[in-house]
Amino acid sequence: MDNLTYLNGANAEYIESLYQEYKQDKNSVEFGWQKFFEGFDFGRGSNASSVSAETPEHFLKEVNVLNLIDGYRNRGHLFTQTNPVRERRKYTPTLDLENFGLSQSDLDTIFNAGVEIGIGPSSLRTIIEFLRQTYCGSIGAEYKYLRTPEVINWIQGTMEAKRNTPNFSLVEKKRMLNKLNEAVAFENFLGTKFLGQKRFSLEGAESLIPALDSVIHKGAELGIREFVIGMAHRGRLNVLANIMQKSYKDIFAEFEGRSYSEESIFSGDVKYHLGYSTDIVTATNKEVHLSLCPNPSHLETVNGVVEGITRSKIDFKYDGDDSKIAPILIHGDASIAGQGIVYEVIQMAGLDGYKTGGTIHLVINNQVGFTTNFKDARTSTYCTDIAKVTLSPVFHVNGDDVEALVYAINLAMEYRQKYKNDVFIDVLCYRKYGHNEADEPKFTQPLLYKAIEKHPNPRELYIQQLIKEGNLTAEEGKAIEKDFKALLQADLDQSRTESNPKENIKFGGAWAKMRLATQDDFEISPDTAVSKTTLLELANKISTLPKDKKFFKKIEKLFEERNKMATETHVFDWAMGEQLAYATLINEGHRVRISGQDVERGTFSHRHAVITLENSEEEYIPLSNISEGQAKFDIYNSHLSEYGVLGFEYGYAMANPEALTIWEAQFGDFFNGAQIVVDQYIASAETKWQRENGLVMLLPHGYEGQGPEHSSARIERFMELCAENNMQVVNCTNPANFFHVLRRQLSRDFRKPLIVFSPKSLLRNPLCVSGIEDFTKGGFKEVIDDQSVKAASVKRVLFCSGKIYYDLLEAQKVGNHTDVAIVRIEQLYPAPFIQMEKVLDKYKHATEIFWVQEEPENMGYWPYLSRKSRKTAFSHIEVISRKESSSTATGYMKQHANQQSYIVSTAFSSVGNEKVKEIVGKASKK
Repeated sequence: MDNLTYLNGANAEYIESLYQEYKQDKNSVEFGWQKFFEGFDFGRGSNASSVSAETPEHFLKEVNVLNLIDGYRNRGHLFTQTNPVRERRKYTPTLDLENFGLSQSDLDTIFNAGVEIGIGPSSLRTIIEFLRQTYCGSIGAEYKYLRTPEVINWIQGTMEAKRNTPNFSLVEKKRMLNKLNEAVAFENFLGTKFLGQKRFSLEGAESLIPALDSVIHKGAELGIREFVIGMAHRGRLNVLANIMQKSYKDIFAEFEGRSYSEESIFSGDVKYHLGYSTDIVTATNKEVHLSLCPNPSHLETVNGVVEGITRSKIDFKYDGDDSKIAPILIHGDASIAGQGIVYEVIQMAGLDGYKTGGTIHLVINNQVGFTTNFKDARTSTYCTDIAKVTLSPVFHVNGDDVEALVYAINLAMEYRQKYKNDVFIDVLCYRKYGHNEADEPKFTQPLLYKAIEKHPNPRELYIQQLIKEGNLTAEEGKAIEKDFKALLQADLDQSRTESNPKENIKFGGAWAKMRLATQDDFEISPDTAVSKTTLLELANKISTLPKDKKFFKKIEKLFEERNKMATETHVFDWAMGEQLAYATLINEGHRVRISGQDVERGTFSHRHAVITLENSEEEYIPLSNISEGQAKFDIYNSHLSEYGVLGFEYGYAMANPEALTIWEAQFGDFFNGAQIVVDQYIASAETKWQRENGLVMLLPHGYEGQGPEHSSARIERFMELCAENNMQVVNCTNPANFFHVLRRQLSRDFRKPLIVFSPKSLLRNPLCVSGIEDFTKGGFKEVIDDQSVKAASVKRVLFCSGKIYYDLLEAQKVGNHTDVAIVRIEQLYPAPFIQMEKVLDKYKHATEIFWVQEEPENMGYWPYLSRKSRKTAFSHIEVISRKESSSTATGYMKQHANQQSYIVSTAFSSVGNEKVKEIVGKASKK
């Protein structure tokens, strides 16, 4: 039975019934019929009461045309002309008429369905021309998977109103040409003047420069005052020069190698990793601040950092208004499809603790990774398919069509400002050379690079377009290039005659008050005490729950116990020591931010910074209820991400040194999922990029018999990264010292990352407490001596750090070992050797010195200590530890207990030093 036969008789009655339902409630029928009946009413008048006069064939074809329109809107992006150097892959079914029950004979038939695209009743030929121009030209749009009708309609209506076809003024066209000329000529100039030097050129994707230029100007018109940009190395020099306005002379000096100075205390980085910031004035006199973040070759690592910087500025600089600042992330096609960090960061887009009002994602899609063909680089149809995770629209654009790209990115900026959501621009282009300029791409892509060799650059194509339009002459096109190259040559000549450029890193805002640290700053910590009156007042406030709210009994009991610390005992456990650090800082006007997995409650149920009421989802935050004028306290449970969130918090701390910014790992070793951020930013950003940062990492650490994944926060990994006073590493043994080290972060006029190996079992150890005098006097103690023994009686000194101290302390008391002193090293780096030597001088009769640790001998602090102590007073120090191991800890509780017992018993063995060495040696072989 064919469709026409099917529609005759009873089915005509069915259509009539659908129409009557539509008249009562248009949402009661399917979309296609809604649109058909809308067109029918438009053509027949809204007073029509029946569709029975229409022929079944006309009904069917009207609906088929509507399906055709829907097909272009949904799948038109698969059939675009967006690839400048390759033929597009074939997809089925196609958008051919026959696939929609239509034929060539219908092309001149008038269909009311034209109403749906805003052109009124029109011939099928006209409708198809409209659809092809809108959805299958230089721009392909993916947006129909969005779930908000208003958003779909806005995107659809905006594109269809202009048929996705730019209509720029001559002034705008000339600006695009100038920026395109700058991009092309700059790369060409570098390639001819600095032969063989790596620059990771933008060639093939030069349209990025006019696109960035336009989105900045468009954003400024829409209220943006600041952009934070993150990108990998490809095209960075071009962006630095032609968007960030870094002088050509400085860039040339870097190529000449003259930016290096013997006097510099920094090691620097390659030129295509560097960041920059600047203020520009748009054509309409709007001032905009631009920041390009430094980024290592770990391509997408910068993403979280950019989002963190942006959120920090939203919170501090723009008072929560995310319409004043926007992040721009520039990806490569291989990296956005292959790097997990992209997913981690994208999942932040709508989360309360991390959202930034929408990110503009630009993909330089040169269709090849290092040497990898795009077919081998992903399973998904597009490199941008990850955008669907957050229901973000995607515009695929031919990189050779500069006007289409500028049009699309301006549309993206409008969308971002209106709907506060991410949006993706996939710039289909090519890479003129290999991965770097010395690489031979024909080894792996011979056919592609034969096509690229013959392909004109985007500037040449645009000049030809403007000449054809009558907006430019050939002579004018040549003059633009000639004049700009003359400018570049003049700058190069001048850079070669001038003296070496001086390092001139300027910092604004709160950073202007900061300085670089010196070695003297780490000899002793500053006073960070708080008056007893203030401390007890704050302790009482943060431990008192409101009477008019109903809490769980266990929570009420916990807070009653905390309140007793404040009002009766004046002895505080770890949780209270931590809370008091935050409370005092907030009270002094410093904002505090903590994020990580389960930080609100705390992985070990110790913090309870956010309390949920018993019979509702309402939350109460004691630290947010200290006083009316207090600074804000922000604490957020993160999604299950380390890499993305640690990068975000690093960026957040980078933007504001006056806030205490903390990331806590669920277990200490979980930071290894973010090792790249530690290596490339936390440990080395100051020496590479002259960027200080005060981020705090809390890493639960301690051997409790929980197996290899929940024991060690990898002290050794941090210690091997420690040099040049680049960060602070501590392993505190009491609440007061933790209190002081947190307060110390904001008490000095410089910033350093702080790595805290925080406790687990000590959170509830009755010995791990501090009296009020420890909070109200002095500051952080890098070394804590043993006050329980007489120096003259001590024959053995045990240096240790962290939880093992309490095991040693118990054995010391039980065995009445008055001849053994236990000295705690609270700060592992910068190592307090001067203080340690002073302690050792005190024990003049001691002949045995040991470092005692829970970690295996090849891990923990010992590898660092043994290396650094060879030429010090500690040159004869020995270690007591677990034997060398490839795994951090055993998974068997009995074996764990035996190992721990061995460590403690050996530490207090009454035999001489040589015998202890023998015991240690034998044990290490077991």
